[in-house]
This record gives sequence, structure tokens and C-alpha cells, in this order.
Amino acid sequence: MADHYEVLGVDRNATPDEIKKAYRKLARELHPDVNPSAEASERFKLVTHAYDVLSDPDQRQQYDIGPQPGFSGANFGGFGDIFETFFGGGGSQRGPKSRRERGQDALLRVEVDLDEVIFGAHRDLEVDTAVLCETCQGSCCQPGTAPVTCDICHGTGQIQRSVRSLLGNVMTSSPCGTCRGYGTVIATPCVTCQGQGRVRARRTVPVDVPAGVDTGLRLQMPGSGEAGPAGGPNGDLYLEIKVRHHDVFSRDADDLLCTLEVSMTDAILGAHTTVKALDGDIDLELKPGTQSAEILTVKGRGVTRLRGSGRGDLRIGIQVVTPSKLDRKERELIEQFAGLHKREAPTLSHFQQGLFAKLRDRFMGS
Repeated sequence: MADHYEVLGVDRNATPDEIKKAYRKLARELHPDVNPSAEASERFKLVTHAYDVLSDPDQRQQYDIGPQPGFSGANFGGFGDIFETFFGGGGSQRGPKSRRERGQDALLRVEVDLDEVIFGAHRDLEVDTAVLCETCQGSCCQPGTAPVTCDICHGTGQIQRSVRSLLGNVMTSSPCGTCRGYGTVIATPCVTCQGQGRVRARRTVPVDVPAGVDTGLRLQMPGSGEAGPAGGPNGDLYLEIKVRHHDVFSRDADDLLCTLEVSMTDAILGAHTTVKALDGDIDLELKPGTQSAEILTVKGRGVTRLRGSGRGDLRIGIQVVTPSKLDRKERELIEQFAGLHKREAPTLSHFQQGLFAKLRDRFMGS
């Protein structure tokens, strides 16, 4: 797994501001709206996940600590091989093993619209999975019966044999082939689940997707995965979020971004207009002399913060639209205006790749 600090290109002692700055720089390069390549998309997911972990103090502390070494038989190196050779690999087994096992985890991908990200969303997901057998309730036996003690290993789950070796006669232990190490035998298996204690079925899982999620985020639902064999506990269900592309709005962290096209006359004279945001109408006031690439910021109309309270902002970039075709009357009026207005000679400035590059720089830099 890639190191989060290396993914963001920062030092392990980086401050929260340095981490945020590094994330924004990479987001400008890798965001799907800017770079649609598959490679950029995968890197953007890694960058976003790394930022989610390192921007949260608790998660960052846990990540920095890392897994702690425990006491394990693997620490004894070659001794494990010796025990396996002379004791059949069963030296660590204490008594029969349990039929009950934890169910497997499951991963589902959930798509949500950008407007649902603002306030959260509810989904009823249809899942094909393993569920507890209703006939035997996980006992694996036909109702009215029970497992019987294995008459080969007498319930121990292990068979011991004497083997001659360089050290003399040693006793080896291996799982019983009759009961497969369980110590009991199911003489009358449940006909519904064939003695597994679970069956495949389709079930509905209600899911509340919290507000503020973003593409690539995974949500954990403990106990909502597959039912375990023989009535074992359920595994967990993981939901991987994908936010669908929106034709008007895009996202920068908790802020929403969009562009407002303004007529030349409205830009000159100023105007009042109402636009449709994702969660209702917004009244905007354009001041006289509005220029292309100016940013109007509407506080609190962005995305709900996943961690914390409140919402981000809605930032609207202005694009002044110049008419390309004029009739005779319109041209005469424009010429009259030009005659009345003091005209300054065009001047050179720094080259930019169009309005959208200019807007992007202002969006990301604000």
C-alpha cells in the first residue's frame, strides 16, 4: 500500500496547512474535470484517500503509529518447521475446531448524485449474499437432531500416531479425517442448507449515505456482510462511493464551482438575476463593470462538511459573452458608444489558455 505522505509529496512532519496545500496542487492536476485519463483518475483516488487520512488528526496519529508487533509463533522462525515436522502441524491446536466461522466481508459500489452529497442520501440496496438458514437456525442439522461425537477421535478432533524418528518414537497429531477436526459428525444434515447453516438469498440492506462523501470514500457497515457458516457472526459490508458527474457544478473539497454566462450589457450596466443551485434558487447582484473571471462567492451553499459542521461555499466564475453577430442597428449603437467612450489601446499581458484556465487558477487559489 502506498505511503500517504509519499502520495501527497510531503514530509512526515508536514503541518496541516502544508498537507492541504499539497492536496490542492495535486487536485488541480488530477481532477477528472481537468484530466480525464484513467491513470489520473486512479492517482486522484489515492491522493484523496491520503488527504482524508492525514487531514484528520486522530486518523493521522493512528496511521503514524502503525501496526504494533505482537507475540506470534512466526517470531520463532525455524522452530515452527520443527514442530510441524514432528507433530504434524497440529501442535498449536487445542481441542476440536469450531464449525462457526465469521462470514466474509462484502464490497458494494454506490453511486450518488452531486445534489445528494449536500444533505446525504438513503438507498435500499438489493444484495445477493449468504444469510442464516431459517430451517436449522445455523445448527447445520435437521430440526430435532444434533451433532454426534465422532467415534474415531472421541470428540478431540485430533488423531495421534507414534512415529519413529531420529529422536526416537514421537507422537504426532493431525486433524481427524472422519470429522475433519470438528470432533463431531452431523449425521442428519439440514436439507435446506445441506449442513452449512446458511443459504444464498437476496436481501435488502438500508443504507444512509452521510452528507459530504466524495468519490473513492469507503463506508463500513459492521455486521451487514455475509452470514458465517454454522451460525457464525456476519462479516462487514463496505460501501465505495462514486459521485456522478454533474453538467453544471463541480467540486473543490467542500466548495461547489460553476460558471455564469453574462451578456455584455449586463456586465457593463450591472444586473440582478436568479439562478438555480442544487438546493434551491439563489439571487445574484452583478455590479456595473463586471469583468470575466471575477468570482462571486455565496457563503454556505456548498457541500456539507463530512467531518465538522456547516457547509462550504458556492463559487461562481463570471464569463462575459460578447455577441459575434450584430445587425445594422446594433452595430450603429455600439459604434456610437465607442465614439463616446474613451478607447484605450490594447495591451499585452501574461498568456493564459482561455477563460477556463483563468477561472481554474482563481478557483483553486482562493
